[in-house]
Amino acid sequence: MKFLILVKATKDSEAGVMPSEQMFAEMGKYNEELVKAGILLAGEGLHPSNKGARVRFSGTQRTVVDGPFAETKELVAGFWIFQVRSREEAIEWVKRCPNPMLEDSEIEIRQIFAPEDFGEALTPELRAAEDRLREQIEGQTKRA
Repeated sequence: MKFLILVKATKDSEAGVMPSEQMFAEMGKYNEELVKAGILLAGEGLHPSNKGARVRFSGTQRTVVDGPFAETKELVAGFWIFQVRSREEAIEWVKRCPNPMLEDSEIEIRQIFAPEDFGEALTPELRAAEDRLREQIEGQTKRA
């Protein structure tokens, strides 16, 4: 099972406050544990929302809204993707994480859909097309 682990933003992360050397070291140690356990598939920090944009969809209309965005508690400052056996295992790994922020913070855990979750709507033809796209993506990331 794959899970997206979302590090929620804080007023400091939205202000662009960088982690301390100690925080980098603690997080590096944690990430190393994840890699050694074969759990970590990806993980990155994100720039503050003032460098971002949102695209709103309404029928055929597309509207771009530039950041920053008002509700800090609803924003994401970083993420990991874990490959684990269960939601409970993902929770246990997140509980081991050092606090990723200078203040109280929150990490959200969301399961990523697997092809079998879509049932009959994902026909064999559509699944084969998805598999081809994934192979292309893997090939592109290996060349980069």
